[in-house]
Amino acid sequence: MEQPQSIHSVLRHYWGFDSFRPMQEQIIRSIMDGHDTLALMPTGGGKSLTYQVPAMAQEGVCIVVTPLIALMKDQVDNLRRRNISAVAIHSGLTPRQIDIALDNCVYGDVKFLYIAPERLGTEIFRLRVQRMKVSLLAVDEAHCISQWGYDFRPSYLRIAEIRTLIPSTPILALTASATKVVEEDIIDKLAMAEPAILRSSFARSNLSYSVRDVEDKNEQLMRIISNVPGSGIVYVRTREGAEKITAWLQQQGESADYYHGGLPNAERSLRQDDWTEGRTRIMVATNAFGMGIDKADVRFVVHYTMCDSLESYYQEAGRAGRDGRRSYAVLLTSSNDEQRVVKRFESEFPPLDEIKSIYEKVCNYVQVAIGDGLQSSFVFNIHDFAAREHIFIGKVQSALKILQQNGYLTLTEELENPARIIFCVSRDDLYKIRVERNDLDHFLRIILRMYNGVFTEFRAIDEREIAIMSGYTLDHVKELLKRLWQMRVIRYIPSNRSPMLFFNEERLPTEDIYIAPESYRLRKEMMHERFSKMLEYAAEQEQCRSQMLSAYFGDTEAKECGICDICIARRKSSKGVVVEEDLQAQILAKLSEQALSVRDLIAEFRCDPQPILDTLKEMHEKGIIQTNNDGLMTPKG
Repeated sequence: MEQPQSIHSVLRHYWGFDSFRPMQEQIIRSIMDGHDTLALMPTGGGKSLTYQVPAMAQEGVCIVVTPLIALMKDQVDNLRRRNISAVAIHSGLTPRQIDIALDNCVYGDVKFLYIAPERLGTEIFRLRVQRMKVSLLAVDEAHCISQWGYDFRPSYLRIAEIRTLIPSTPILALTASATKVVEEDIIDKLAMAEPAILRSSFARSNLSYSVRDVEDKNEQLMRIISNVPGSGIVYVRTREGAEKITAWLQQQGESADYYHGGLPNAERSLRQDDWTEGRTRIMVATNAFGMGIDKADVRFVVHYTMCDSLESYYQEAGRAGRDGRRSYAVLLTSSNDEQRVVKRFESEFPPLDEIKSIYEKVCNYVQVAIGDGLQSSFVFNIHDFAAREHIFIGKVQSALKILQQNGYLTLTEELENPARIIFCVSRDDLYKIRVERNDLDHFLRIILRMYNGVFTEFRAIDEREIAIMSGYTLDHVKELLKRLWQMRVIRYIPSNRSPMLFFNEERLPTEDIYIAPESYRLRKEMMHERFSKMLEYAAEQEQCRSQMLSAYFGDTEAKECGICDICIARRKSSKGVVVEEDLQAQILAKLSEQALSVRDLIAEFRCDPQPILDTLKEMHEKGIIQTNNDGLMTPKG
């Protein structure tokens, strides 16, 4: 059994920390003792160290299952910067790249293998994992294994099958958002043997939650931005909304930019860097923004539109204040929000015949014939598909999600995709071309030697590898591929950035697609319940918001936070004028020391800004304070 000093020395040597955060060491000790462990930790709680430290303290490779490819790549890059060997396997890699990565896990010194869940069922992985010395199986976003979770992925169910191949290896299941029902389902579906269940508090003592029910959301957004110093995120539902609100903020003189999935990769990276490094103050974004972002000093997160669930809201709001300083999570609501949420809910569940029709159209779009496509990946531009088929994109997304939940296919997040080719001519016709065009003969021989199956299906290729093998420059390789494309010898898709569609099963005739009506109905009921809980949170007038969120995730012992809008209102009403007079006295004391702007004064108090704004207004009206030409406030007289 590993001694505590060992894990502390690993922490100090590789990460430079002298101590663990709350709950981290308990989780690590449980793993080191060989126990299956379910850990429930809030966003930003340092989940990755709970499997990285024990893996470095033991021999063997740690397999990490995660659906988040961007996060996977970030983790691998971070580990490599610490001179720790790590690899990742996902749908964007060529078979050759996957083969090399798995070989390195068996024969090399790889310590971490990150793998997308849809790759667990492939024969190549199942054969290799039995030859690996696996020290730990870590399952990130473990709620994805539960059909009652808000992001169910059937490919996660294969994890239990993998466990039978490495029966002596402990498993660590990690999630930041699991209700009691989902928690029990995780334990069952992962076949966890008498697991240790460790639950971190979901309360964030420095994060002030509030809901503002207003008619003019723009005006309220501007008040928050003006009165809370520091950087922030404004979450909206649509791409159009992100662009429109950004333009309005810029017109008000604010440093703002927008971020959504429709931007080119380079543009998104540039905007994210500008915001992370403080050159842009406010990022207006869809939920495509946030995962894997390492920015601790976010002072406010404003939800301009309501989330689908409290799980989503908690995760997104939780990106504020990770440095421990006072920060604000504000949800803006208006009178017609509930109607919009209900309409959105209905669009999440298209009729079953429409789902089947979209399945057929998607298969035709990526040119997969009936009986083909098993465990194959295809570049899929959902916006191009929706426009071409004249289908509302929200309906396409919902249909694909239901097809994914029923195990037919998986739509990955956007990632860097390799170039792909398929030959449009037979081998005999290709021979004639090679004889007639000697300049292409060498190039074609290299491709045929490196890649099998290029006459029957699209195959991912590595243009750099072809350049090395052929002796040509990378630019010349791309030029030759384009020439073959123009000659109609091949179909060539240059490397690009877009989602990938992974077929978990071969394409079936449309009439054979089966979506269980009972499962469909139950999922609809669960989704309705989550929407209802989100609406209840928005309408709550009595219970502490932090306490309400904690209770939703099963933490019934959480205390009132004292800093949300409801706690502050309750404290104010219980003390009445005394609180107002006390606050006036405190404001006067601070302004007597130095003249301050509204923003600087609010920063001095580090609490919900609304009571301060109300008190300042009253003090101005009564002539107790004044504002000079520089916008600084001072006592009057």
